[in-house]
Amino acid sequence: MDDNKIVGGKVKKPGKRGRKPAKIDLKAKLERSRQSARECRARKKLRYQYLEELVSSKERAICALREELEMVTSSLYKQWCSAMDQGKIPSEIKALLTGDDQKMPQGSSTKSSKNGKNNTTSNGQG
Repeated sequence: MDDNKIVGGKVKKPGKRGRKPAKIDLKAKLERSRQSARECRARKKLRYQYLEELVSSKERAICALREELEMVTSSLYKQWCSAMDQGKIPSEIKALLTGDDQKMPQGSSTKSSKNGKNNTTSNGQG
């Protein structure tokens, strides 16, 4: 007697259920694995390059900000502080307080004008 069964027009042989292992050529499988590893290394290399560029740009930004901070705390502001310690108000500070942007130094015009306007309103109210 034949153990084969006909189900839906297909002949099924008795045996294990489920998916049967595909007969994959071992060389092809190894080649796909190698190709996958090459692609993974390439992605990793690109990711590290991106991160290195990001770090270097952030370091440049930090250096630029440090230089700006040194310039801000340099002689002009030190002179202002020493003049204010002596009871004198520098003309640039007066310009900030009155809102006159023409007498201010160029480097601090945008940031200082915002602070000056806030100081004017707080001085006017208090």
